[in-house]
Amino acid sequence: MNVGIGLPIGDPAGLLTWAQRADAGPFSTLGLLDRLVYDNPEPLVALAVLAGATSRIRVQTEVLLAPLRDTALLAKQAATLDRMTGGRLVLGLGIGGRDDDHQVTGVDLGTRGRRLDEQMAVMRRLWSGEPYSDDVGTIGPAPARPGGPEVLFGGFKPAALERVARWGDGFLAAAAPSWAGGLFDTVRAYWKEYGRDGEPRIVAQVNVALGPQHVIDDARAAMHAYYTFTGMADRMVTGMLTTPTGIREAIAGFADLGADEVMLYCYGLDPNQVDRLADVV
Repeated sequence: MNVGIGLPIGDPAGLLTWAQRADAGPFSTLGLLDRLVYDNPEPLVALAVLAGATSRIRVQTEVLLAPLRDTALLAKQAATLDRMTGGRLVLGLGIGGRDDDHQVTGVDLGTRGRRLDEQMAVMRRLWSGEPYSDDVGTIGPAPARPGGPEVLFGGFKPAALERVARWGDGFLAAAAPSWAGGLFDTVRAYWKEYGRDGEPRIVAQVNVALGPQHVIDDARAAMHAYYTFTGMADRMVTGMLTTPTGIREAIAGFADLGADEVMLYCYGLDPNQVDRLADVV
């Protein structure tokens, strides 16, 4: 079972410390979320910096809101980062749900799923070295991984789960072990229905905070502020894991469900959490 670190967003300059400690530890991946109308670092830019400051750990968007971005430019950015990191990019994609993010980009909130499907068709073609159209040539560079970086999709609705089989390499599950199993089974069923070889890669996510009470309080406040728009922030914060035992049990629970990796997502800013979580892992 691989275990990654989801990075906090409150202090972009501090992420170098997090990344270098994680790269020196037992962790497999660095994850970073995406929003536009919020005080968070832009993930592709931030992960490019972190990739340059590390040597082996993967960098993962979790999830990048692809419909808010120009398709050809996103394909080029992803291919560039994948190529320059030697294939360390994992492109986690989703559609988002914030009206303000879509307002400022002029993207119709009601068509974002269809737009993502259209984007994937174009990006897969470009990453394979095909021209953009009959009138426009190829858009390089070629990614390190043939066919493009590994693509994971997040979401809960059937359309999102089916998208994993149609366009992706795996599934990002922000769900507790108690109900993630049904999502995993649905993704695997779609995978077989589409005749895909092997199995989809399953990456789970749990929210954690480990350390003194002020670290936990900081994490809860940051997470609550981030998810206030959902109307479910209180419930989500309640699910944050704050003990070594709880974190170990969650990792074991996802392992029992056949997950390939668990991302321990942090909202508190204390980088010493990396060392504490390393001891848990």
